[in-house]
Amino acid sequence: MKDCTTQLLLFKGVSNKKIEADFDGGEVSSDAGLLFLREVENQIGIVHKIASIIRDRRHPGYVKHQILELFKQRIFQIACGYEDGNDSNELREDPILKIACERLPDDEVLASQPTISRFENSLSRTDLYRIAEVFVDVFIQSYSEPPEGIILDIDDTDDLTYGHQQLTLFNAYHGDYCYMPIHIYEGKSGQLITTVLRPGKRPTGKQIVSIVKRVVKKIRKAWPEVGILLRGDSHYSCPAVFDFCEDNNINYILGFKPLSPLVRKTEPLVKEASMRFEREKQAVKMFTETDYKAKSWKKTRRVIAKVEYNALGSNTRFIITNLNHWNRRFIYQTGYSGRGAMELMIKEHKNHLLSDRTSCTSFSANQFRLFLHSAAYVLLHNFRTLHLKGTEWASAQFDTIRLKIIKIGARVIQRTRKIRIHLPTSFPWKEELQKICASCCGAGHT
Repeated sequence: MKDCTTQLLLFKGVSNKKIEADFDGGEVSSDAGLLFLREVENQIGIVHKIASIIRDRRHPGYVKHQILELFKQRIFQIACGYEDGNDSNELREDPILKIACERLPDDEVLASQPTISRFENSLSRTDLYRIAEVFVDVFIQSYSEPPEGIILDIDDTDDLTYGHQQLTLFNAYHGDYCYMPIHIYEGKSGQLITTVLRPGKRPTGKQIVSIVKRVVKKIRKAWPEVGILLRGDSHYSCPAVFDFCEDNNINYILGFKPLSPLVRKTEPLVKEASMRFEREKQAVKMFTETDYKAKSWKKTRRVIAKVEYNALGSNTRFIITNLNHWNRRFIYQTGYSGRGAMELMIKEHKNHLLSDRTSCTSFSANQFRLFLHSAAYVLLHNFRTLHLKGTEWASAQFDTIRLKIIKIGARVIQRTRKIRIHLPTSFPWKEELQKICASCCGAGHT
């Protein structure tokens, strides 16, 4: 393979002077903002917690890179936008990444792609289960005192697969082979609680309960009195989920299928909405409810219908809930529709951190990759929540945060007593960066 690092890049000249570029800049990094994420990790410690529960099965005589360092290297790379293990071959010499992994710029290089690959394929099912528990523990520890209530937003997303990957299945809805990982977030704060890789098919009620049950058990152990609301679309609306929630004092608002008996009961309201639309020439939205019991159910449950009529015609949707609140509109529009924010959380996880790069053959290795991307999500979410308040990026998406704050070019000089990082003189957000640094590191740092 041709070595591009020795080749000159030639550009159109300026004022009769040639313009040449090379790769001999020395200790230069394009990701100086990674130092902020290093500070966030030192505060919340999610990478340290994950590394501490992993059993290192390698022979001590051949170990050059400790488990904690491998975790840091991989997770920080993902946060910076380098989602592939192959990127390690070039980035292992990056001075800022070395510092983030607690190495000096002049120290030995970080792990290469083969080492990263072996690491990703080495974890056992027990290791993965313990990592899943760490995410819930970090979520709980993010609260200084027990909250009165939390919302568990649950949803899945398609994760396309290519080649011979374990447990990949054809999904008719998405029209391709894929995995269908389940994501659970706290609905009010956007904090990630867990991500579980699954084969490419819709989960059964028993499988949904097995995941939610583990999360609820740890949350209730820490906060016995906390109120919990489970929120999801119709994929998660099944008797096993209803029974589990009702037996464990959990409220739920779930989408529900438009079954024929329910559709017939809303027909008079649909006609009324249609006449109002014709008369008022503007969209009409009305709400009604009924008690419904399928033959297989052990009790009657409350179903709320939203009947909407606009220029596109009729649009009737149903939800099922065990809430006793009298206001149907509030339950639907504020309670249920609020779960739309979860689409943005999954977007940041999947599109901005590229967590669908589950290209290993082993299903376990792909679950581990999903956890690595989830840890990067936790770091960036905490960075935005804790340290970007009062800046123009307080509500920015992860890709914007990466572009504006992390992707900063810097020259790194290691001296006897300190490491000096030279940021661009022309950087346009110097004052904002000083605010962020004071928040991350404390005003006493110089």
